[in-house]
Amino acid sequence: MSTALPTQDVHAPPGPGRLVAVELRKMVDTRAGFWLQATTVAIIVLAVIVRCVVRDAAHHTFAALLYVAVTPAAILLPVAGVLLITSEWSQRTGMITFTLVPVRSRVLTAKLIAGLVLAAALLVVSVAVAAAGALAAAPDVGGTWADAVPLIGQAAIYLTTGVVTGVAFGMLLLASTPAVVALFALPLAWSALATLAVFTRVAPWLDTRLALDPLSREVLNASQWAHAGTALALWLLLPLLLGIARITKREAAA
Repeated sequence: MSTALPTQDVHAPPGPGRLVAVELRKMVDTRAGFWLQATTVAIIVLAVIVRCVVRDAAHHTFAALLYVAVTPAAILLPVAGVLLITSEWSQRTGMITFTLVPVRSRVLTAKLIAGLVLAAALLVVSVAVAAAGALAAAPDVGGTWADAVPLIGQAAIYLTTGVVTGVAFGMLLLASTPAVVALFALPLAWSALATLAVFTRVAPWLDTRLALDPLSREVLNASQWAHAGTALALWLLLPLLLGIARITKREAAA
C-alpha cells in the first residue's frame, strides 16, 4: 500500500513575508539603492560627529543630536521610496512582478511595508548615533535626556511618513526623475508661495516644512498635530490614493 505525499504547489503566489523580503532585497540589489542606503547612514554619523565637534557641550542634548541625525534620513528616505516603485518601470521588471503576483495591491502593500522597515532601521541608527553622541560629548549636562521618548516616537512618524510620501509620488508618476523633482520642487514652491501675506494663516496647515520639521525637534502640541495631519493629507494621502488607482489600472510595464 502506498501513501500519497502532499505536493507543494509550485505555482502558488508568494506569501506576504516573501514579498516583503523581495522588496527589501530590491532596495540594495542595484548600485543606486545600495549607495543611497550606505550614504544615508554615513551622513547620519558624520552629521552628529560634526555637531559634537563644532558646538559646546551645552548644545549636545539628545534632542538636539536626534534632530541632526534624523534630518539626513528624512531627506533621503523619500528618494528610496520613489526608487522602490519606479524601479519596476525603469528596470522593466514590472511585467515579471505583476505576472507572478497578479493582484497588484499585494505588491504595493509589500512595497509599503518594506519602506516602513527601512524607515525603522534608519530610525534605530539615528537614535543610536544621537545617544552615543550625547553620552560622549555631554554626559553631565542637565536635561540631556529630556523628552527623549516622545521625540523618538515623533521621529518615527517623521521618517515613516517621509518614505510613504516617496512611495506615493513614485506610484503617481512611475518615473524616477519626475517623481524626485516633484517630491522636492512642489513643497518648495508651496513654501515660497506661503511666504506671501495672503497665505500666512493657511501656510502652517499645508506646508510640510512648517508642519513636519518640528517632529524631530520638539514635543508637538495639539495645534501642531493638527497642522501635521492636514499637511500629510495633502502631500501624502492624496498622492498615495491617486497612485494606487493609477497602478492598479495601468498595463504592466514591458
